[in-house]
Amino acid sequence: MKVGIVVPFSWSYLGGVGEHADGQAEALRRLGVDVLVITGDDPPGSVSRSFHPDAPRADRRPPGVVSVGTTVTVPANGSRTHIVLSPVAVARLRRLLRRERFDVVHVHEPLTPALCVAALAMARCPIVGTWHATPGSSWTDPAYLVWGFLMQRIDYRIAVSELSRAAAMHYLPGEYDIIPNGITIPEHSDAAGRKNTIVFIGRHDPRKGLEVLLRSWPAIREATGARLRVVGADPQAVRLLMSRRGLSDDGIDLLGVVVGESLTAELSSAKALAAPSLGGESFGMALTRAFGCATPVVASDIEGYARVMTPEVGTLVPPGDPAALAGALIDLLTDENRRRKLGEAARKRALERYAWDGLAGRLVRIYEDLLTAR
Repeated sequence: MKVGIVVPFSWSYLGGVGEHADGQAEALRRLGVDVLVITGDDPPGSVSRSFHPDAPRADRRPPGVVSVGTTVTVPANGSRTHIVLSPVAVARLRRLLRRERFDVVHVHEPLTPALCVAALAMARCPIVGTWHATPGSSWTDPAYLVWGFLMQRIDYRIAVSELSRAAAMHYLPGEYDIIPNGITIPEHSDAAGRKNTIVFIGRHDPRKGLEVLLRSWPAIREATGARLRVVGADPQAVRLLMSRRGLSDDGIDLLGVVVGESLTAELSSAKALAAPSLGGESFGMALTRAFGCATPVVASDIEGYARVMTPEVGTLVPPGDPAALAGALIDLLTDENRRRKLGEAARKRALERYAWDGLAGRLVRIYEDLLTAR
């Protein structure tokens, strides 16, 4: 079986959809599926990279990921994203679809131009669509008015959470299968013996709540002596934020973009993950990634996070409250027995619910059923 996975964003920049697709492709390949990820990219030296505000990945795009064009930054859902809008990219996608002759095309965020919309119009095989976004995106209604008729090309609908299903149902009622964002789980991970560090994962984006964490940090640092490891945010932008707000950088390590095994190593050695997002999250992949590494989580009590969290794996705190965030992290780091038990329960939850090996099997059965019915 040959599957094309279409991601309308830039591979060069961190994002939950791209990370999901990368994990999906790897898991499907382990099951013997021939997979090609089709996406955008802004490689070093490209003009487009100089216009993006986020820190790029430092690793190279692997052979199983094909870029059909560069991207532009656009506002979306209270944040920003990097999407392919070039007509040249659409032409490249057309040639790629003709050449590869996929048995199934799987599009992520089907309403997003230009790649997903073009794939819906041009693919001549069964199409699976996965929705990731939360309700409230300002551009979905006008987009649906213009090219929403193409949604009827989708043969099987998937949402990664109840929130994303609600967002899709708003403009496209019908049946959706809930298949959560998957994670690649390390074979071994011990909740004990951790470094005295806390990890934050996210872009320098107001909705990720990094400023809330930075405001809470002096109290955490004084009470625990821990270090904060900031992953994903542009170090220069974070330094500017701390300077403008008069925030201390004591005990803070700005790592930039960290992916793959290096990110797994960061999470597997840390005592906790801090996820202080203010909203707009449909799932919380950073949380489940930490679960898989036996790392407990202190997260904002927002709907997308609350649906993956339980009291057995971490603590929820009011969003935007530095004092509450500090208190929860201090309580966690000063009670090693509780912290270790939470980490062990978090890993168990990840293995049961979010491991790619099980989720990929569900996808293969969907693909096979579509091909049988064709």
